[in-house]
Amino acid sequence: MYIGVPAETLNQERRVALTPAGVRELVHAGHSVSVEADAGLGSGITNQDYEQAGATVVDTAGAWGAELVLKVKEPTPDEFQFLRADQTVFAYLHLAANPRLVEELVNSGTTAIAYETVQLPDRSLPLLAPMSEIAGRMAAIVGSYHLFSHQGGSGLLAPGVPGVRPAKFCVIGGGQAGLNAVNQAVAMGAEVTVLDLSLQRLRHIDELYRGRVKTVASNSLEVERAVLESDVVIGAVLLPGAKTPRLVSSELVQRMRPGSVLVDIAVDQGGVFEDSRPTTHQEPTYTVGETIFYCVSNMPGAVPATSTSALTNATLPYVLKLAKLGIKQALRADAALGKGLAVAGGKIQAAEIADLNPELPRA
Repeated sequence: MYIGVPAETLNQERRVALTPAGVRELVHAGHSVSVEADAGLGSGITNQDYEQAGATVVDTAGAWGAELVLKVKEPTPDEFQFLRADQTVFAYLHLAANPRLVEELVNSGTTAIAYETVQLPDRSLPLLAPMSEIAGRMAAIVGSYHLFSHQGGSGLLAPGVPGVRPAKFCVIGGGQAGLNAVNQAVAMGAEVTVLDLSLQRLRHIDELYRGRVKTVASNSLEVERAVLESDVVIGAVLLPGAKTPRLVSSELVQRMRPGSVLVDIAVDQGGVFEDSRPTTHQEPTYTVGETIFYCVSNMPGAVPATSTSALTNATLPYVLKLAKLGIKQALRADAALGKGLAVAGGKIQAAEIADLNPELPRA
């Protein structure tokens, strides 16, 4: 199969969808790989690195001309012109928050498979997991940093010092991203509370941290209480393939302590906070009243050397299967991969996305 890897076009997105190690595996399996020139530079990978692994370095059109196009983030408006009916795009798509992209994929006839909805029988999300791990850890770090007074924060040091209280962190959602945020915040010495609907998950966190983390069953009253008591609030709720519920209202944010920080990991799916809107690494924050919002939609893009390798580790087995069996047969043979199918043949295949776009054809 002919596989293409375009350069990412999202603001400050320095990840790339495939490492030279991934290229070598695909080439050894008999496939052809083309990588857009300089696509890997942001991750510390040169054109020569790709060529030595067996790839051909091409221009933008050449990379998009492939049967199977591997990306990190969803196609941007500048890339819509390259979408075709005889093509499959495999990437993080986050279609619940992007109706225009849904329409473009339907109209072009492109087959689109979303990394974030590939789901194993235990309901885990193997291709979202590595980026959730990175985003969760980053959320605690950037939350702590933006508490600094020169960033507009309250001037607290997350771990405190002897005789001075540490900052209070609230993590809403105890899944992969939330658990990694908790882990990082605890490592920094912050006081941490995590809220989740699953008592089983909360029991797991309680056992893991032996009471070091406060675990609270999530409901509107407990969310309000935890948010008002916190210096940093991290939104880490995920509903696979669907829009994230807005759990923290504007009115509640206005009552928070001045200089508090809110980090929304789920902003690319709509966001946990009512006031959330996507930001970029170039301009990552904005203020709402006297609080700071950090809502970068591609957080792992800030650490591409780590993120690119972690992503390829997770996606490569599925890419090899798609290339070996062909798209249709691979989707039929692997139920987990089949759950990632979002759009194909000019119709929306994912029920959650179809419900959000009732005017478009659905399977």
